[in-house]
Amino acid sequence: MNPDPGTVRVPTELRAPPPPTTAETQRGHHRVFLGMAAGVGKTFRMLLEGHSEQDAGRDVVIGLLETHGRADTAALADGLPSIPRRPVVYRDTALEDMDLPAILERAPELCLIDELAHTNAPGLEHAKRYEDVDDVLAAGIDVLSTLNVQHLESLNDQVAELTGVRVRETIPDAVLGRADEIVMIDMTPEALIDRLRAGKVYPPERIGSALNNFFRIENLAALREVALRQVAEEVGHKRLITERVGPRDESMAADAPQAVSERLLAMVEPDPGSQRLVRRAWRSAQRLGADLDLLWVRPPSERLSDDQERSLGALRRLASVLGANMIVEESDDVPAAVAEVARQQGTTYILLGASRPSRGIARLRTPLPQRLMERLPGVDVRIVANRSQREDAPK
Repeated sequence: MNPDPGTVRVPTELRAPPPPTTAETQRGHHRVFLGMAAGVGKTFRMLLEGHSEQDAGRDVVIGLLETHGRADTAALADGLPSIPRRPVVYRDTALEDMDLPAILERAPELCLIDELAHTNAPGLEHAKRYEDVDDVLAAGIDVLSTLNVQHLESLNDQVAELTGVRVRETIPDAVLGRADEIVMIDMTPEALIDRLRAGKVYPPERIGSALNNFFRIENLAALREVALRQVAEEVGHKRLITERVGPRDESMAADAPQAVSERLLAMVEPDPGSQRLVRRAWRSAQRLGADLDLLWVRPPSERLSDDQERSLGALRRLASVLGANMIVEESDDVPAAVAEVARQQGTTYILLGASRPSRGIARLRTPLPQRLMERLPGVDVRIVANRSQREDAPK
Protein backbone atom coordinates (compact mmCIF):
# COMPACT_ATOMS: atom_id res chain seq x y z
CA MET A 1 0.00 0.00 0.00
CA ASN A 2 1.35 3.41 -0.92
CA PRO A 3 2.02 5.59 2.13
CA ASP A 4 0.02 8.78 2.59
CA PRO A 5 2.67 11.46 1.91
CA GLY A 6 2.43 14.74 3.71
CA THR A 7 1.66 17.83 1.70
CA VAL A 8 2.46 21.49 1.92
CA ARG A 9 0.03 23.48 -0.22
CA VAL A 10 0.43 27.07 -1.35
CA PRO A 11 -2.87 28.52 -0.04
CA THR A 12 -5.41 29.98 -2.46
CA GLU A 13 -5.08 33.48 -1.07
CA LEU A 14 -1.31 33.43 -1.73
CA ARG A 15 -1.46 32.37 -5.36
CA ALA A 16 -0.08 34.69 -7.98
CA PRO A 17 -2.68 36.09 -10.40
CA PRO A 18 -2.88 34.00 -13.58
CA PRO A 19 -1.33 35.35 -16.78
CA PRO A 20 -3.59 37.53 -18.95
CA THR A 21 -5.79 35.58 -21.36
CA THR A 22 -7.90 36.36 -24.38
CA ALA A 23 -11.58 37.09 -24.03
CA GLU A 24 -12.42 33.89 -25.91
CA THR A 25 -10.37 31.45 -23.81
CA GLN A 26 -9.57 31.62 -20.13
CA ARG A 27 -6.21 30.08 -19.32
CA GLY A 28 -6.30 26.77 -17.51
CA HIS A 29 -5.35 26.33 -13.85
CA HIS A 30 -1.96 24.67 -13.25
CA ARG A 31 -1.27 22.66 -10.10
CA VAL A 32 2.23 21.22 -9.66
CA PHE A 33 3.04 18.37 -7.27
CA LEU A 34 6.61 19.04 -6.13
CA GLY A 35 8.89 16.53 -4.40
CA MET A 36 12.48 16.06 -3.29
CA ALA A 37 13.12 12.87 -5.30
CA ALA A 38 11.55 10.00 -7.20
CA GLY A 39 9.29 7.77 -5.13
CA VAL A 40 7.80 10.25 -2.66
CA GLY A 41 4.30 9.89 -4.17
CA LYS A 42 3.86 12.80 -6.60
CA THR A 43 2.30 10.75 -9.41
CA PHE A 44 0.21 8.75 -6.93
CA ARG A 45 -1.18 11.96 -5.45
CA MET A 46 -1.82 13.39 -8.93
CA LEU A 47 -3.89 10.32 -9.81
CA LEU A 48 -5.82 10.53 -6.54
CA GLU A 49 -6.68 14.15 -7.33
CA GLY A 50 -7.72 13.11 -10.83
CA HIS A 51 -10.15 10.54 -9.46
CA SER A 52 -11.52 13.08 -7.00
CA GLU A 53 -12.17 15.59 -9.80
CA GLN A 54 -13.74 12.87 -11.94
CA ASP A 55 -16.04 11.85 -9.07
CA ALA A 56 -17.08 15.50 -8.82
CA GLY A 57 -18.33 15.28 -12.40
CA ARG A 58 -15.42 16.82 -14.32
CA ASP A 59 -14.08 15.51 -17.64
CA VAL A 60 -10.62 14.19 -16.70
CA VAL A 61 -8.05 12.47 -18.93
CA ILE A 62 -4.47 11.29 -18.51
CA GLY A 63 -2.31 13.06 -21.05
CA LEU A 64 0.92 11.29 -20.06
CA LEU A 65 1.62 8.91 -17.19
CA GLU A 66 4.99 7.43 -16.18
CA THR A 67 4.47 4.50 -13.79
CA HIS A 68 8.13 3.36 -13.88
CA GLY A 69 6.86 -0.17 -13.33
CA ARG A 70 5.18 0.63 -10.00
CA ALA A 71 2.15 -1.64 -9.68
CA ASP A 72 0.31 0.57 -7.18
CA THR A 73 0.64 3.59 -9.47
CA ALA A 74 -0.53 1.67 -12.56
CA ALA A 75 -3.51 0.26 -10.67
CA LEU A 76 -4.56 3.71 -9.52
CA ALA A 77 -4.78 4.87 -13.14
CA ASP A 78 -7.62 2.40 -13.79
CA GLY A 79 -10.86 4.22 -14.42
CA LEU A 80 -9.25 7.37 -15.79
CA PRO A 81 -9.39 7.68 -19.58
CA SER A 82 -5.99 8.11 -21.20
CA ILE A 83 -4.75 9.70 -24.41
CA PRO A 84 -2.61 7.09 -26.26
CA ARG A 85 1.00 8.01 -26.78
CA ARG A 86 2.07 8.77 -30.31
CA PRO A 87 4.90 6.89 -32.00
CA VAL A 88 7.96 8.86 -33.06
CA VAL A 89 10.84 7.51 -35.15
CA TYR A 90 14.22 9.14 -34.58
CA ARG A 91 17.36 7.83 -36.26
CA ASP A 92 15.68 4.48 -36.95
CA THR A 93 14.69 4.17 -33.28
CA ALA A 94 10.99 3.84 -32.42
CA LEU A 95 9.98 6.12 -29.53
CA GLU A 96 6.71 7.11 -27.87
CA ASP A 97 5.75 10.44 -26.37
CA MET A 98 2.80 12.56 -25.35
CA ASP A 99 0.31 13.36 -28.12
CA LEU A 100 -0.21 17.10 -27.72
CA PRO A 101 -2.51 17.55 -30.76
CA ALA A 102 -4.75 14.72 -29.53
CA ILE A 103 -5.05 16.34 -26.09
CA LEU A 104 -5.97 19.69 -27.61
CA GLU A 105 -8.51 18.05 -29.90
CA ARG A 106 -10.03 16.03 -27.04
CA ALA A 107 -10.21 19.26 -24.95
CA PRO A 108 -10.92 17.76 -21.50
CA GLU A 109 -11.62 19.95 -18.48
CA LEU A 110 -8.61 18.54 -16.64
CA CYS A 111 -5.49 16.81 -18.00
CA LEU A 112 -2.92 14.87 -15.95
CA ILE A 113 0.62 15.27 -17.34
CA ASP A 114 3.49 13.58 -15.50
CA GLU A 115 7.16 14.65 -15.36
CA LEU A 116 7.13 18.33 -16.24
CA ALA A 117 10.91 18.45 -16.87
CA HIS A 118 10.88 15.68 -19.50
CA THR A 119 12.74 16.27 -22.78
CA ASN A 120 10.54 15.39 -25.75
CA ALA A 121 11.52 13.13 -28.60
CA PRO A 122 13.07 15.11 -31.48
CA GLY A 123 10.64 16.34 -34.13
CA LEU A 124 7.67 17.10 -31.88
CA GLU A 125 6.04 20.50 -31.47
CA HIS A 126 8.29 21.50 -28.56
CA ALA A 127 11.63 20.42 -27.14
CA LYS A 128 10.35 20.16 -23.55
CA ARG A 129 7.17 18.89 -21.94
CA TYR A 130 6.63 22.07 -19.93
CA GLU A 131 6.17 23.86 -23.28
CA ASP A 132 3.48 21.32 -24.20
CA VAL A 133 1.80 22.00 -20.86
CA ASP A 134 1.80 25.72 -21.64
CA ASP A 135 -0.11 25.03 -24.86
CA VAL A 136 -2.62 22.90 -22.96
CA LEU A 137 -3.13 25.66 -20.38
CA ALA A 138 -3.47 28.28 -23.12
CA ALA A 139 -6.32 26.20 -24.57
CA GLY A 140 -8.24 26.64 -21.31
CA ILE A 141 -7.55 23.13 -20.00
CA ASP A 142 -6.61 22.69 -16.33
CA VAL A 143 -3.42 20.67 -15.73
CA LEU A 144 -2.02 18.59 -12.88
CA SER A 145 1.69 17.88 -13.27
CA THR A 146 4.68 16.59 -11.27
CA LEU A 147 8.22 17.83 -10.72
CA ASN A 148 11.27 16.99 -8.61
CA VAL A 149 12.98 20.05 -7.12
CA GLN A 150 16.41 19.11 -8.52
CA HIS A 151 15.14 19.85 -12.05
CA LEU A 152 14.90 23.61 -11.44
CA GLU A 153 17.57 25.33 -13.50
CA SER A 154 18.77 27.71 -10.78
CA LEU A 155 19.34 24.79 -8.38
CA ASN A 156 21.46 22.76 -10.81
CA ASP A 157 24.80 23.63 -9.22
CA GLN A 158 23.48 23.44 -5.66
CA VAL A 159 22.06 19.95 -6.22
CA ALA A 160 25.34 18.82 -7.79
CA GLU A 161 27.25 20.19 -4.80
CA LEU A 162 24.90 18.50 -2.31
CA THR A 163 24.61 15.11 -4.00
CA GLY A 164 27.56 14.79 -6.36
CA VAL A 165 25.06 14.14 -9.20
CA ARG A 166 24.61 16.60 -12.09
CA VAL A 167 20.98 16.69 -13.27
CA ARG A 168 20.81 17.04 -17.06
CA GLU A 169 17.09 17.74 -17.56
CA THR A 170 16.13 21.16 -16.17
CA ILE A 171 13.30 23.65 -16.54
CA PRO A 172 13.25 27.43 -16.04
CA ASP A 173 12.26 28.38 -12.50
CA ALA A 174 9.65 30.68 -14.02
CA VAL A 175 7.61 27.62 -15.02
CA LEU A 176 7.10 26.78 -11.36
CA GLY A 177 6.68 30.47 -10.52
CA ARG A 178 3.75 30.74 -12.98
CA ALA A 179 1.93 27.74 -11.49
CA ASP A 180 -1.35 28.65 -9.82
CA GLU A 181 -0.80 26.12 -7.06
CA ILE A 182 2.16 24.14 -5.71
CA VAL A 183 1.58 21.06 -3.59
CA MET A 184 4.66 19.81 -1.74
CA ILE A 185 4.67 16.02 -1.43
CA ASP A 186 6.79 15.53 1.66
CA MET A 187 8.34 12.36 3.06
CA THR A 188 11.17 11.75 5.48
CA PRO A 189 14.42 10.40 3.97
CA GLU A 190 14.10 7.29 6.16
CA ALA A 191 10.59 6.54 4.84
CA LEU A 192 11.72 7.00 1.23
CA ILE A 193 14.67 4.65 1.70
CA ASP A 194 12.32 2.07 3.22
CA ARG A 195 10.14 2.34 0.11
CA LEU A 196 13.19 1.97 -2.10
CA ARG A 197 14.33 -1.19 -0.28
CA ALA A 198 10.81 -2.61 -0.53
CA GLY A 199 10.96 -2.31 -4.33
CA LYS A 200 8.34 0.47 -4.52
CA VAL A 201 10.58 2.98 -6.29
CA TYR A 202 12.91 1.09 -8.64
CA PRO A 203 13.13 -2.52 -9.84
CA PRO A 204 15.34 -4.85 -7.77
CA GLU A 205 18.37 -4.57 -10.07
CA ARG A 206 18.56 -0.79 -9.52
CA ILE A 207 18.08 -0.68 -5.75
CA GLY A 208 21.71 -1.28 -4.73
CA SER A 209 23.08 1.35 -7.07
CA ALA A 210 20.46 3.89 -5.96
CA LEU A 211 21.23 3.34 -2.27
CA ASN A 212 24.95 3.77 -2.87
CA ASN A 213 24.59 6.92 -4.95
CA PHE A 214 21.70 9.38 -5.14
CA PHE A 215 19.52 7.83 -2.40
CA ARG A 216 21.95 8.26 0.48
CA ILE A 217 20.32 9.57 3.63
CA GLU A 218 22.39 12.78 3.64
CA ASN A 219 21.49 13.52 0.01
CA LEU A 220 17.78 13.07 0.62
CA ALA A 221 17.86 15.19 3.77
CA ALA A 222 19.55 18.01 1.85
CA LEU A 223 17.10 17.75 -1.06
CA ARG A 224 14.14 17.74 1.31
CA GLU A 225 15.41 20.97 2.86
CA VAL A 226 15.87 22.50 -0.59
CA ALA A 227 12.33 21.51 -1.63
CA LEU A 228 10.75 22.90 1.54
CA ARG A 229 12.72 26.14 1.18
CA GLN A 230 11.65 26.44 -2.46
CA VAL A 231 7.97 26.19 -1.53
CA ALA A 232 8.45 28.70 1.29
CA GLU A 233 10.04 31.15 -1.15
CA GLU A 234 7.19 30.68 -3.63
CA VAL A 235 4.69 31.38 -0.84
CA GLY A 236 6.55 34.56 0.15
CA HIS A 237 6.80 35.74 -3.44
CA LYS A 238 3.12 35.11 -4.16
CA ARG A 239 2.08 36.81 -0.91
CA LEU A 240 3.97 39.94 -1.94
CA ILE A 241 2.35 39.95 -5.39
CA THR A 242 -1.13 39.41 -3.98
CA GLU A 243 -0.85 42.07 -1.32
CA ARG A 244 0.48 44.67 -3.72
CA VAL A 245 -2.57 44.47 -5.98
CA GLY A 246 -4.97 45.39 -3.14
CA PRO A 247 -5.97 48.87 -1.95
CA ARG A 248 -3.08 50.70 -0.37
CA ASP A 249 -4.73 51.09 3.02
CA GLU A 250 -5.41 47.33 3.12
CA SER A 251 -1.99 46.21 1.95
CA MET A 252 0.99 45.50 4.15
CA ALA A 253 3.31 45.21 1.17
CA ALA A 254 2.21 48.56 -0.24
CA ASP A 255 4.03 50.29 2.61
CA ALA A 256 7.30 48.46 1.90
CA PRO A 257 10.22 50.63 0.73
CA GLN A 258 9.46 50.13 -2.97
CA ALA A 259 11.29 53.31 -4.04
CA VAL A 260 14.59 51.57 -3.30
CA SER A 261 14.18 48.55 -5.57
CA GLU A 262 17.08 46.13 -5.76
CA ARG A 263 18.97 45.24 -8.93
CA LEU A 264 21.82 42.75 -9.12
CA LEU A 265 24.78 42.77 -11.50
CA ALA A 266 26.80 39.57 -11.89
CA MET A 267 30.21 39.80 -13.56
CA VAL A 268 30.80 36.90 -15.93
CA GLU A 269 33.35 35.64 -18.43
CA PRO A 270 33.11 33.11 -21.30
CA ASP A 271 34.11 30.32 -18.96
CA PRO A 272 32.05 27.31 -17.76
CA GLY A 273 32.49 28.40 -14.14
CA SER A 274 30.42 31.54 -14.81
CA GLN A 275 27.25 29.46 -15.10
CA ARG A 276 27.57 28.55 -11.44
CA LEU A 277 27.86 32.25 -10.55
CA VAL A 278 24.83 33.11 -12.68
CA ARG A 279 22.63 30.52 -10.96
CA ARG A 280 23.72 31.69 -7.51
CA ALA A 281 23.08 35.31 -8.52
CA TRP A 282 19.64 34.45 -9.86
CA ARG A 283 18.67 32.72 -6.60
CA SER A 284 19.78 35.84 -4.70
CA ALA A 285 17.78 38.04 -7.06
CA GLN A 286 14.67 35.92 -6.51
CA ARG A 287 14.96 36.22 -2.74
CA LEU A 288 15.29 40.00 -3.03
CA GLY A 289 12.58 40.37 -5.64
CA ALA A 290 15.21 41.96 -7.87
CA ASP A 291 16.14 42.04 -11.56
CA LEU A 292 19.42 40.47 -12.64
CA ASP A 293 21.94 41.78 -15.18
CA LEU A 294 24.96 39.81 -16.39
CA LEU A 295 28.02 41.77 -17.50
CA TRP A 296 31.07 40.62 -19.41
CA VAL A 297 33.74 43.28 -19.87
CA ARG A 298 35.45 42.12 -23.04
CA PRO A 299 39.02 43.22 -23.68
CA PRO A 300 39.26 45.22 -26.93
CA SER A 301 40.08 43.18 -30.03
CA GLU A 302 40.11 39.93 -28.07
CA ARG A 303 39.53 36.86 -30.22
CA LEU A 304 37.63 34.05 -28.55
CA SER A 305 38.71 30.44 -28.72
CA ASP A 306 36.21 27.77 -29.75
CA ASP A 307 35.74 26.82 -26.09
CA GLN A 308 35.11 30.45 -25.14
CA GLU A 309 32.57 30.82 -27.97
CA ARG A 310 30.72 27.77 -26.68
CA SER A 311 30.83 29.08 -23.12
CA LEU A 312 29.52 32.48 -24.23
CA GLY A 313 26.68 30.80 -26.11
CA ALA A 314 25.86 28.73 -23.04
CA LEU A 315 25.80 31.89 -20.89
CA ARG A 316 23.40 33.60 -23.31
CA ARG A 317 21.10 30.57 -23.29
CA LEU A 318 21.17 30.39 -19.48
CA ALA A 319 20.40 34.11 -19.25
CA SER A 320 17.43 33.59 -21.57
CA VAL A 321 16.14 30.62 -19.54
CA LEU A 322 16.39 32.52 -16.24
CA GLY A 323 15.12 35.82 -17.59
CA ALA A 324 18.37 37.70 -16.92
CA ASN A 325 19.73 40.55 -19.05
CA MET A 326 23.08 39.83 -20.75
CA ILE A 327 25.34 42.85 -21.35
CA VAL A 328 28.71 42.86 -23.15
CA GLU A 329 30.90 45.96 -22.82
CA GLU A 330 34.24 46.32 -24.59
CA SER A 331 36.86 48.00 -22.41
CA ASP A 332 40.38 47.52 -21.07
CA ASP A 333 39.37 49.22 -17.80
CA VAL A 334 37.18 46.71 -15.99
CA PRO A 335 36.34 48.80 -12.89
CA ALA A 336 35.39 51.81 -14.99
CA ALA A 337 33.20 49.74 -17.33
CA VAL A 338 31.46 48.00 -14.44
CA ALA A 339 30.86 51.30 -12.65
CA GLU A 340 29.36 52.86 -15.78
CA VAL A 341 26.99 49.92 -16.38
CA ALA A 342 26.03 49.82 -12.69
CA ARG A 343 25.06 53.50 -12.76
CA GLN A 344 23.06 53.05 -15.97
CA GLN A 345 21.21 50.00 -14.65
CA GLY A 346 20.64 51.27 -11.12
CA THR A 347 22.61 48.38 -9.62
CA THR A 348 22.48 47.89 -5.85
CA TYR A 349 24.45 44.60 -5.61
CA ILE A 350 27.47 43.41 -7.58
CA LEU A 351 28.40 39.73 -7.51
CA LEU A 352 31.67 38.33 -8.83
CA GLY A 353 33.58 35.10 -8.56
CA ALA A 354 36.84 34.66 -6.70
CA SER A 355 39.78 36.16 -8.60
CA ARG A 356 42.58 34.04 -9.97
CA PRO A 357 45.84 34.33 -8.00
CA SER A 358 47.84 37.32 -9.21
CA ARG A 359 51.41 36.97 -10.38
CA GLY A 360 54.34 39.32 -10.62
CA ILE A 361 53.66 43.04 -10.41
CA ALA A 362 49.90 42.39 -10.61
CA ARG A 363 50.04 41.33 -6.96
CA LEU A 364 50.68 44.99 -6.04
CA ARG A 365 47.43 46.22 -7.61
CA THR A 366 44.38 46.99 -5.53
CA PRO A 367 41.98 44.01 -5.74
CA LEU A 368 39.02 44.43 -8.08
CA PRO A 369 36.33 44.28 -5.35
CA GLN A 370 37.98 47.16 -3.49
CA ARG A 371 38.30 49.22 -6.68
CA LEU A 372 34.58 48.68 -7.36
CA MET A 373 33.63 49.79 -3.85
CA GLU A 374 35.72 52.93 -4.27
CA ARG A 375 33.99 53.79 -7.56
CA LEU A 376 30.49 52.78 -6.39
CA PRO A 377 29.94 53.86 -2.77
CA GLY A 378 26.60 52.56 -1.55
CA VAL A 379 26.66 49.50 -3.83
CA ASP A 380 27.22 46.15 -2.10
CA VAL A 381 29.97 43.97 -3.58
CA ARG A 382 29.83 40.25 -2.90
CA ILE A 383 32.36 37.56 -3.79
CA VAL A 384 30.62 34.28 -4.61
CA ALA A 385 32.58 31.21 -3.54
CA ASN A 386 32.76 27.97 -5.50
CA ARG A 387 31.16 25.62 -2.99
CA SER A 388 32.21 22.54 -4.94
CA GLN A 389 35.79 23.25 -3.81
CA ARG A 390 34.97 22.92 -0.12
CA GLU A 391 36.76 20.08 1.62
CA ASP A 392 33.44 18.53 2.67
CA ALA A 393 31.91 18.71 -0.82
CA PRO A 394 30.79 15.38 -2.40
CA LYS A 395 33.51 13.78 -4.51
